[in-house]
Amino acid sequence: MKALGLTPAAAALLRAVLARAGALRNTILLSDFRSTEWNSLTISGERHVFGLRLAAPTAAALFGRMGAGLGDAEFAIPGLIVADIAVCGAPLRGRDGSLLMTIEALTVAD
Repeated sequence: MKALGLTPAAAALLRAVLARAGALRNTILLSDFRSTEWNSLTISGERHVFGLRLAAPTAAALFGRMGAGLGDAEFAIPGLIVADIAVCGAPLRGRDGSLLMTIEALTVAD
């Protein structure tokens, strides 16, 4: 199996988002991700897009826990500030009862 090429910032953010779910690790699958460098004149960081598949029968509850207040959440990630984070759109329902949610975020160096 090929290992995913998550950047250290993306991996730390993903761990923090998954911790919000308070769920067993086998109920959430990282199905897609992209991280790209982001820079302004004075700030460096990364934009992240995560696609997460939430397993049935707890998918709706997981979506609620992970998405509720996400934009206002405080994250304690050493060396990083989560400048912006949000759930993008409504979740897509799979035929198996799972939900696919997309999260976009911007992290900047502390």
